[in-house]
Amino acid sequence: MHPGRLTESMKCAEVQALAKAYGQDHVFAFWETLTESEQEKLAKQVSAVDFELIRRLYEEVAKRSGPPALDPRRLEPSPVIGLPQTQAEKDRCEQARKVGEEALRNGRIGCFLVAGGQGTRLGLSGPKGCFDVGPVRKRSLFQLHAEKIMALRKRYGAALPWVVMTSDATDSATRAFFEEMFFFGLGEDTVRFCKQESLPAIGLDGRLLMESRSSLCMSPNGHGGSIKAIHDSGCLDWLARHGVDTLSYFQVDNVLVRICDPVFIGHHLMAGAEMSSKVCRKRDWREKVGVIGFVDGKLSVIEYSDLPDDLAQETLPDGTLKWWAGSIAIHMLDVSFLRRLNQGGFKLPYHKAEKAIACIGPDGHPVKLKPGEKNGLKFETFIFDALPMAKASVTVETERALDFAPIKNATGEDSPASARAMLTALWASWLERAGKTVPRKADGTPDCRIDISPLTSIDGEHLGMLKIGEIKRGGDVVA
Repeated sequence: MHPGRLTESMKCAEVQALAKAYGQDHVFAFWETLTESEQEKLAKQVSAVDFELIRRLYEEVAKRSGPPALDPRRLEPSPVIGLPQTQAEKDRCEQARKVGEEALRNGRIGCFLVAGGQGTRLGLSGPKGCFDVGPVRKRSLFQLHAEKIMALRKRYGAALPWVVMTSDATDSATRAFFEEMFFFGLGEDTVRFCKQESLPAIGLDGRLLMESRSSLCMSPNGHGGSIKAIHDSGCLDWLARHGVDTLSYFQVDNVLVRICDPVFIGHHLMAGAEMSSKVCRKRDWREKVGVIGFVDGKLSVIEYSDLPDDLAQETLPDGTLKWWAGSIAIHMLDVSFLRRLNQGGFKLPYHKAEKAIACIGPDGHPVKLKPGEKNGLKFETFIFDALPMAKASVTVETERALDFAPIKNATGEDSPASARAMLTALWASWLERAGKTVPRKADGTPDCRIDISPLTSIDGEHLGMLKIGEIKRGGDVVA
């Protein structure tokens, strides 16, 4: 047993003793005032805490000062397979497509969706994946991705097993939603769930923060926790039994993501890579995406919050951004690589985030914080921190309009409205390519609502056969 972690079978006295040994016995300050069920809840929660990990994170991460572990001042450009321009580049792209399609047909590819987030910012109390993103018809993010996978199954005649990562906050609701929707027709036996771990939040003094008298303040361990979750849940073994050796990784809030993109798969396989990434050109230097490059000779991603403004604004002679390659959380991952990252313990580093955390004080009453005051630390891991550990990797540029429309904010950029607008723009371009006339406004945007299911067309195919008649201004196109 890990020296700093308890098992659920330990008696309450042992739970309290270990907490005291690590200077965290304040979590039981209100023990005598709790009901029996509250005591059981608290004891179970505390028994799951890895006290040694929390001690180490406070000493080695929280107290660390100076520049980030990855010093952005040492960032250097790294090779990117750009959008094909020359005939040679187009030929290589076509070669990659063929390699990727063969891997898909041979059943080597699986899907890995990260969906641990809640829809709080969007006014949704449940999992973000349940958010309705359909421009016309009601369609959740989960359904949109499921329809893409169903369409890919039909195209390539492969199972495309799907792993969905949840969190403590979203797990039960996500499973219930999939059951309610009959797994979107995919078949329950082709979908598996894994749950990322949560870590306690601590105060600036290293002491565990209490959400209430009977519960700790907990938070998910970041999207990097997906690497541990998929391993610990047994999902890697399940994928291997299905013949899957490579995973298409994506996040739930990106409505445009091209799941299992054969060109991306092909580039990854042709390079013998263990982890590969898609990037797109940043909108501007302020965009909140990390940038990819070499740091001390190793491929890495510098998080946007760690990139100083003067570096972020650097330009090339042609006036474009020097650090243009934005990391958009679309990856290819080898199953064997994920196994290696978990051998002998979880390998990814933890990052600290100072936050204003709602908690109770020593008197058991809510702590009142001043505006802007940060009273605690949360720890998380990032998926892209696995890049330096990969023996080989490729970075592939993609077009934002084809692959990246995240929903992060309630309004403005990266919002439901902007995501629906990008979906509509993409579908309009497909219809025009198929010979249809799409009415447009003075600014060039479609003057109609369009909603095309991936089951109808996943990349613009078959739309020429649609009998939709004239598309009227302000009208709806549903296919």
